[in-house]
Amino acid sequence: MQNNLKFWLLGIPTILAANLFGINPSFAQSEPASVEPNSNNVLQEVENYTNPDNIGQVTNVSQFSDVEATDWAYEALSRVVEKYGCLQGYPDGTYRGKRALSRYEFAAGLNACLRQIEALIESKGQNYVLKEDFDALQRLVEEFRTELATLGGRVDNLETRTTFLEEHQFSTTTKFSGEAIFAISDSFGGDNLGDEVDTVFQDRVRLNFITSFTGKDRLRTRLQAGNAVPLLSSAGIPAAERTQEGRFTYDGTNDNANDNNVLIDIFDYKFPLGDKVNVTVFANGALHHYYADTVNPYFEGLAGGNNALSRFAERNPIYRIGPLSAGVGVNLKIAKDLKVDLGYLSNTANNPQSGVFNGNYSALAQVVYGDKFKIGLTYIYGNEDNRLASGLPNANRLLLGGTGTNLANLNRSALATATGLPANTFDRRVSTNSYGIQASYQFSPKFAINGWVGKTDAHLEGVGDADIWNFAVGLALPNLGKKGNLGGLLVGAEPTLRGLNINGNNGNFSRDFAYHIEAFYKYQVTDKISITPGVIWLTSPNQNSSNDDVIIGTVRTTFNF
Repeated sequence: MQNNLKFWLLGIPTILAANLFGINPSFAQSEPASVEPNSNNVLQEVENYTNPDNIGQVTNVSQFSDVEATDWAYEALSRVVEKYGCLQGYPDGTYRGKRALSRYEFAAGLNACLRQIEALIESKGQNYVLKEDFDALQRLVEEFRTELATLGGRVDNLETRTTFLEEHQFSTTTKFSGEAIFAISDSFGGDNLGDEVDTVFQDRVRLNFITSFTGKDRLRTRLQAGNAVPLLSSAGIPAAERTQEGRFTYDGTNDNANDNNVLIDIFDYKFPLGDKVNVTVFANGALHHYYADTVNPYFEGLAGGNNALSRFAERNPIYRIGPLSAGVGVNLKIAKDLKVDLGYLSNTANNPQSGVFNGNYSALAQVVYGDKFKIGLTYIYGNEDNRLASGLPNANRLLLGGTGTNLANLNRSALATATGLPANTFDRRVSTNSYGIQASYQFSPKFAINGWVGKTDAHLEGVGDADIWNFAVGLALPNLGKKGNLGGLLVGAEPTLRGLNINGNNGNFSRDFAYHIEAFYKYQVTDKISITPGVIWLTSPNQNSSNDDVIIGTVRTTFNF
């Protein structure tokens, strides 16, 4: 509101110039009979006169395309512009001097000119303003004394109301936003896996409170609730057939809450250290892709409902090594197109028996170069407890962020079947070294390509080693058919166990890549609502080409507010 007041206090119309310099002001006297000095129409008339788009300071009257030397007010306009500098025009270079105005609008312009002349007298002395101009000003002030007083009272009243609102609102620094996802989905095909899923209607809601204390920092508190059970790893599917493949971005809310229970999903604080460094401290819900650049600009949606359909299509799965955690992420800007990301996360940071450094943790180091063409080199070290009896969260499997086959996630039952060894053989701590190379290229504003290769070397303490691979190529078509739309196609292989050496036992299992083909089209219905139909096609589910293909179909509706 205060900015709007500034806008209308900066302009002066042609009629003011005419009155100020002795031109007949008779038609400035006219106004609708229904308008009283205390009418609520006062501010509306003033705001109609001085729309913010009208700003455009001029220094010579010739700058106005619609003012000619033969115009009756030309000399007056010239003096106002060149001597007193209290005249502004429209952004298109016009003055629009024939436009009608009310006495209140005129009074607003007069008030602005008075302020300008006061400033000139203070800076250049009384002699700068001609006596006849000063006398004309005095006559005008007397003529419009009622209107000037009315405007002053209205300004004081609005400032009081603004102050009251600022003092009584929830917070001057907190913004609220949210996202709600409704989705109907089903899977087809497969003698067992695909046909064991019925049509489901699921939801996920996020509420974000974003607070800033300095204007450059951000405290984020996110509440989340959902009921989206993963389709192919639900309890109703036999354990030997379950897989983490084809999971949606929004399913398995915190993995353990699928009844629309409200949880604190993310709680973090981001702040700058100088111009080159940003630091994010996570108290809850940390994952490496929340601070690190995944080099996947159109499919990456931070597990939201506006980009890719699946977790796998969003990014290289190695970014999700490790469970939801606490920790710190650091972004260093080395040069214009060169940056470094560093991070350390632990989901046992609050546990006195393990703490920050002796429980489950992962650490990331990454270099990203480029802009239109961008490439990233990533290394992540993970250390997770794979023991069922450990008492630690998410024990019994390597975590690849809800992607990949059971074997790739080092599921103890799957490994036991593959090797013929007792399942408790694999109740060990797992350390991992993961390497990734990601790249993207923006051919045009309407076409981009991205891809990655990821490799994880896993070591089961005292038992043996595993070799896990994944890769993908994606095509993005932003604004396809309409601004805000997004078409996407991704082809790749979800994390697949390709090599195994457990006490000299290489295992008897299929090493076929678990291929993932995804196509979707997000249609932006309004600025706040989108509908995304799509298909995910899984070949060789659970990395076995003998298994029938599975096709997952979905229609996702996303509301942003």
